[in-house]
This record gives sequence, structure tokens and C-alpha cells, in this order.
Amino acid sequence: MAPKFKDGDTVASFNGKWISWSHTIVAYCAFIGALIVGMSLHYHKIVQNEFYGYPQEWFPSVSATIGDRYPERSVFMVFIAITSGPRFALVALWYILTRRPNSLLPKFVAGVGIFRTLTCGGWTYVTSTDDHDWHDIFMISYLVATIPWTAGCLALSPRNPVALKYRKIFSGTFFATIVPLIYFFIQHKVHRVAGAYTTYAFFEWSLVLLDVAFDAVTVVEFSNFEIVVKDLRGISRGQGNQAAADAVLEKEREKQVGQVFSGRFSWFGLFDAVADVYNGFVFWSMLTSLGLCVWYFPLWHMGISGYEVMVMCTVSPFLLGIRSLRFLVVKYVRIAHLLSLSGLFSYLAKSPENRLFSAGFGVWMSCLAWAATFYAERSLPHRLEARISAFCLGLIASSIAKFAFWTNNPIWPVMHAPNGGWNKLGLSLAIIAMLRSTRSAASSGADIPAPGPNKSSPTLAGLGLAGLFFAMHSLLSDSSTMILWVWEGYPVRGPLSVPHGAWTLLAMGFGLIFGLFAPEFARGWAFYGIGSIGAAVLTTYSHWTGYYGALAFTIYIMAAAPSLISNATRHSPTSTFGLGFLIYNIMVLAHVWVVAYAFVPGGPLMREHTDWVQTAMMLLVGCGVFSATSQPSSQTLTKYKGKPNHNPAARKQRSYYIYILCFLELLAIAIAYLRFPSYNYTPYHPETKSVTAGIWTIHFSLDNDMWSSEHRMRDVIKELEIDVIGLLESDLQRIIMGNRDTTQFLAEDLGMYVDYGPGPNKHTWGSALLSKFPIVNSTHHLLPSPVGELAPAIHATLDMYGRYVDVFVFHSGQEEDPEDRRLQSEYLSRLMKSTPRPAILLSYLVTKPGEGNYNTYVGEKSGMRDIDPSDWDRWCEYILYKGLKRTGYARVSRSTITDTEIQVGKFVVDQPEGGNTMIPEDQVPPGLRFPALFKGEGVRGHRYHVFNEPRYFE
Repeated sequence: MAPKFKDGDTVASFNGKWISWSHTIVAYCAFIGALIVGMSLHYHKIVQNEFYGYPQEWFPSVSATIGDRYPERSVFMVFIAITSGPRFALVALWYILTRRPNSLLPKFVAGVGIFRTLTCGGWTYVTSTDDHDWHDIFMISYLVATIPWTAGCLALSPRNPVALKYRKIFSGTFFATIVPLIYFFIQHKVHRVAGAYTTYAFFEWSLVLLDVAFDAVTVVEFSNFEIVVKDLRGISRGQGNQAAADAVLEKEREKQVGQVFSGRFSWFGLFDAVADVYNGFVFWSMLTSLGLCVWYFPLWHMGISGYEVMVMCTVSPFLLGIRSLRFLVVKYVRIAHLLSLSGLFSYLAKSPENRLFSAGFGVWMSCLAWAATFYAERSLPHRLEARISAFCLGLIASSIAKFAFWTNNPIWPVMHAPNGGWNKLGLSLAIIAMLRSTRSAASSGADIPAPGPNKSSPTLAGLGLAGLFFAMHSLLSDSSTMILWVWEGYPVRGPLSVPHGAWTLLAMGFGLIFGLFAPEFARGWAFYGIGSIGAAVLTTYSHWTGYYGALAFTIYIMAAAPSLISNATRHSPTSTFGLGFLIYNIMVLAHVWVVAYAFVPGGPLMREHTDWVQTAMMLLVGCGVFSATSQPSSQTLTKYKGKPNHNPAARKQRSYYIYILCFLELLAIAIAYLRFPSYNYTPYHPETKSVTAGIWTIHFSLDNDMWSSEHRMRDVIKELEIDVIGLLESDLQRIIMGNRDTTQFLAEDLGMYVDYGPGPNKHTWGSALLSKFPIVNSTHHLLPSPVGELAPAIHATLDMYGRYVDVFVFHSGQEEDPEDRRLQSEYLSRLMKSTPRPAILLSYLVTKPGEGNYNTYVGEKSGMRDIDPSDWDRWCEYILYKGLKRTGYARVSRSTITDTEIQVGKFVVDQPEGGNTMIPEDQVPPGLRFPALFKGEGVRGHRYHVFNEPRYFE
């Protein structure tokens, strides 16, 4: 008989370790049971994937095993349902074991544990067949939540050496396994390596086993628990005492409520931090949009337009040198921040000029407001740290927003509802955030100095800000920029914009944390040397080596930011932020001059010297480091050996920004997962073995009305059923162009492989190739250009219906440089002649049909034929071919998307070239006809023009 106690009878009891054992055993039964049943009944089906089956692939993945086939799916679901009970109990016991007074972390970890359990049920019972999107949402949510669950359990683990040892082993192995898992998944998906998916499956099963094993370690601690069931009212003996029971319940309720609300966590404090970070996000959104708005005008004027002066909008902090004005701005900084919202309102302006002026005024006020904000908070280090954290987190948030929206920021002035903009929502949140984050400042207008003496140089501090702001804007404002610097074509030998853009974002977050917790090292010369080496490696190397340098550089810049900005606030904002933004503007122009040298005064001096720009950037940062290190260490922003300071409120304040950073990084990982390409693309008419190829000069993805044009481009490319298209003037990875990549959206939305031509550090206006067919190999070329602008070319080999076909995408030099164009024609002709395979040239040649360089591109020297020799009305765009049957040719008007039409040709693989005899459309098989949608008046301004209809050849 169970013993009796004064507060009730113990009617049952058992050791807590059985919670862990039951969870572990039933969870393993779910997965291993499904594996045994699946391999017994459907072995060949579950090892089959989209590329290979048995014997190349001989072991099934987890998803294939627990998927939609009966009965293994049912076996898995039944055991997972049984697992839920022990799982919830395990989370509850872990919370009871680790809870501490005034500690939020145990509550947070318990919440994550419950969330993981619920999402597990989501991806278990909502299969990809039922609803693919929700299945993926539940799955990625579960995987992302594993990170804080694992980290939280390690942080809270009691001092038991055995348990801690195994937790470290299982968690370390778990995260280490992710690296080969991703590698072999890419080998399977991108490179289609036979057997890679089987290897991937082993790593996937290892993750499952390790995940369950990590939680199984709780058996060590739970063995010290005794779970007791008590009869408080004697109901097991037929008795009851309602009054006593109510008293006990009330007492317990008060105890629990007290524990929940006794902590120092404040939702208002978190909301303040979120508002600050969103304020920083708005600043970076407006700053990154200014160059894009300015770029529209020289782009359409084909030279200096005068509007370029708007890049100087950032120098407004010079006004803070006027004492009375500084007093007003600091005292009423809220008004300055609210006035800056004109940059977000600018999307309402119809004319490009008004939109530029509105955006420019927003940047002017935003730079003024942020400089005043930093200056006002300098007397209280923990408040200054909060503002700097918000400023840096705003950059990370802006980069993540661009990562989610295919390198466009949804609140930019070039965005609106028709092209995917979220302007109204962004503006509404900005108003709320600014009203909240500007409620108070450390200074009410008076010049309250920073604590301690000033021994650093204000001029050097300002130069340091210039280098810092330029580095953050030019290389870190988009997660794909540095990846495209090191991209050299297929086969893949380095990072991809998706998913590896998330690595850049994680490095940014890690760097910021490092700068906050190790400020002395972050501002020192040793770390500066590491950052400089990283910048040099990024500039001089390609593939993974160059990207590793990029990650080192990223960590350094974000880590140095808190020290450099806090040091600058010790001086007049005129000599630091004013000078910093002025030199920053010069750097912005310099990094455009290196590619725009043919159109700007003094351009030849900067021609192709990105290395000079990078060197100047790091020297400027070095000036800031020199200034920061000359300040006595005892007077720096923080010196806590890992603690914010001895003020509990300041410690809690820092924790809010870390929570926000964790959320942002988890969001980046989720976006990378959701955007990962499927690589299961098919051409539009495989039944005819046809290829529709096009060439289009997209004018940097800004249309005639200064709207981002990706969505309109997508629509016409899809409706024309283009299988392979070359895009020219497509390199947008510079400050002045918004650090964008149009090809990401087009490739993902249209389902196409993409090769981004010579990268941003190769000093061209860009070329790109989009293809429904796998790109087997590609090389990038910079053609001879002794005088004029560099001419980029892509030479790619595509797998078209099992036949290798070479595709060339090429942009010739400008009309003013005839010798450049002659040399380029000879180079490209030799290149085309050298391939024995069928080939297509998608090009911008700058020549008249039958004249001059045309006869080098077409004829014996190149082996190429003109798609339509009778089309005399051409100057720029040409399509040439050899070794394929040409069946059709069309010219399609551009509407207001760009300044150049679309030229499209149809070809058939594995058929002889044929002649130039034209035939009527009714003699052409339906699968080889151009869409009727563009006949007559066409649609949305796109129609067949010049000939007013497509041409077909026998």
C-alpha cells in the first residue's frame, strides 16, 4: 500500500527516467519501423528519385520512407502520435529541472520545446502531397527551432559531467553532419551525381538518430526525479473535501503566477528594441535606394545628367556644426526622424524626378537624425550601445529583406504593389517604430560629453566611419554581392546566392556579437589585420577561397562597427559623421568610376581598379582603428569581459537586441531553405525537341518610369515560352544600382538555371544566361577593349535533349570605339569557330547587317549563320547559329520596360540547318509556332513588330 502524507495519499509513483526512455524508444520505433516496412514492401520505389533509381541509389531518404505510401506512412504516424505524450512530459520535466528565479531562458527553451513538438505533428500529418507549402513551413520551423532548443539545453544543463559530455557529442555531431548533408544534396540536385542521394540519405538518417539521442540524455537527470500521483481529496477512498482542495489549488495558482511574473523580462523593453531596429532598417532601406534612384537619370541620359549631385544628400550631419541648430535637432530628434519618412512616401510620386527628390530629402533627414541620435546618447554608454546595435541590426534586417524579396527591398521607391512592393505596410510600421524609439534621449539638447577624456583624433574617426559605411553598404547590403564576386561559372566550385547567402547573414550577426562582447579585440590592430587579409582574399581569389575571405571580412566589419561608431560620437558630429559621409560619397563614386570610366570625366584613371577602391576602404577603416586605439581602454564603450555592465537594466537591454538578432538569423535560414531551387526544370515543348532562344538588353532592370521591372520581364519571357535567353546590361551589384540581381527572381519564378556572367569585380555592365536546360559547363570572357568599355561574354554548354549545344551571350563595345569592336569580333569569332558542337550566339554587336564586323561574326571565320540575313533593320541585337535547324524568328516590342526589343529564334535539335526559304505559319507544327498572344496589338505593349508577325523557315 502506498504511503500516506498529510497533504494527500500517494496512489502511484514512478522514476522520471521512464519519460526519457519511453520518448526515445517510441520515437525510434516510428522511424525505424517505417524504414523496415518501406524497404520490405516498396524498396525500389522509395530509393527512386527524380534522376536515378536502383542500383545507383540503394538507400532511401527519411522523407521517402515516411512519405505517402501505405502502410509505412501509417506506422510512422501512429508511433509519432504515441511519442507526443512523453515528448510534452519531457519538455515539462526539463523546465522544472532548469527553472531559476528571475531567469527567462528556461521559459524560452520550454516554449521552443513545445513549438518543436507541435511543428513535428504538422509535417507528420500534413504531407507534401496534401499541401506542399505547409509541409515545408512546418518542417523548416521544426529544423530552425532545433538550434535554440539545442543551445538552450546545453546552456541550462546541470553540472553532470556524463550528461554534458554526451550532449556535446550528440549536438556537435548533429551540426557537423549538416555540412556534408548540404554538400551531397547539392551534388544530387545541382550536379546530378549518381549515388549522391544515397549518401545524403545516410546523413539525413544520422540527423534523426542524433536528434532523438540528444533528448535521450535527459535520462541521466530525470533518474533523480520521482513522479508521484497524489489523491488530495480522498476520491480514491470514496472521500472528498472540496474546500481543502480549492484552498490548495488557489495556493498553487498564486505560486505559479508569482514565478511567471517575477522575472525582469519586459515586453515593453523588447518592443522598444524592435522599434529601434526597425528604425535602423528604415535608414538602410532609404540609403540603399538613393543610388538606385540617382542611377535612373544618367542611365536614360546616357551620360552625366546633373541629378548625380543628389548622392551628396548624406552630408547633412555637417549642419550639426551650427550650435543652435544642433541643439534643436538633438532636442527634437523625433521630428527629424519623422521627416525622413519622406523617403518611404516617395513611392507615391508619379514622376521619377519627384521620387528622387523625395527619396533624397528622406536620406538627408535620416543621416542628420541618426548622427544627432548617436551624439545625444554618447554620455550613457549602454544607451549608445543600444542605438549602435539597432543601427547594425537594421543593416542585417535590410539584407534579409532583400534575401527574401530576390535582392529588392520591398519598401524602396522603385517598388509598388504591381511589382511586389510592401510600401504601405513598411511606412505604417515605420511611423509606429519612430514614435516609439524616439520617446527619450540621454540629452535634451545640451552638449553632454562622453565620460572620460578625449584623446582620439576626430578626423581619423571620421575617415574610419567613411570606410565603415562604404564597406557595409557596398558589400554587406545584399547577401549575394560577395558571392557573385567569386562566381566563375559552371560546374559549381563555390557558393551560390541561395542558400549560401544565409552564411553571409550569419557571419554578419556573429561579427556584431563579437564586437559587443569583445570590444577590445574588435577594435585592435590584430583583428584589423585579419579583416584586411579577408578583403584581399575576396578581391584576388575566386570560388570557395575567395568566399572564405569574404566571410572573414564580414565578421571583422560588423565587429568593428560598435567601437568605431562609439569612438566617433566622442567628437563633434561635423568632424566625424559629416566628414565620414562626405568621404563615403567619394568612395561611392570611385567604385562606379571603375566601370563607368568611358562616360565620366577622369574615368580612365580609375579604369578597372576595384583593387584601389578596396585598398582605400581598408585604409579608411584603419584610420578609424588608429583613432579608437588611441583612446584609453578604460573609457571605451564597454569593458565587461563578456557582460554588458554591472547595471541589470543594461544587461537586460542588451539581451533584447540579441533576441532580435537570433530571430533575424533564424529567419535568414528559413528563407534560404524555402528559396532553395528545385532543379527539375523542363523546356516548353520537349515533344518537338525545340529550343526557343532570345536576347534582350534589360537596361539594369529599371523601366521608363523608374520602377523595378523584374515582374514585367518575367511575364513576357514566360508568355513567349523562351527556353534560353541572354540578358545584357544585367550587372546591378553596385551601390548606384542597388546591389541587386535580377536573375535570381527570373530564374526561380520561371524555373530556369542561371549563369551570372563576369562578376561585379570584373568591371563590365554585365551579361547573364537563363536556361531551361542544364548548364554543363560555362566560362566567362573579357574581350579585348584597349580604349572603351569592357565587353563581357559567356560561353556555356547546355544539355539539350541529351545533345550538348554551346550558347554564347555577348555584349560588344560601344560605337565610339571601332578598334575595340574589331578586336572583339575577331576574338569571339575564333571562340565560336573552335567549338565542334552546335551553337547559338545571343548578342549585341553594334554593326549593320552585311557590313564591317558583321562579316567577321557571320561566315567562314566563325562558322556561324545569321538567323535571318534578310532582316536589314538591325544594329545592336543579333542571333546567330550553326548545327541546328532554324525554324522561326521574331522581334517583339519592349513596351516601356527597357530601351531595346526582344529578339527570339526557334531551333530544333538533331536536325540539319536547312535553307532560308520562308514558309507560312499554317505549314508549321503547333509546337514550333510563336504564341499568337503578341499578334496585332499584342498585350501590355508587347507585339510582333518590324515584320508585324513571326517569320518561319522550312
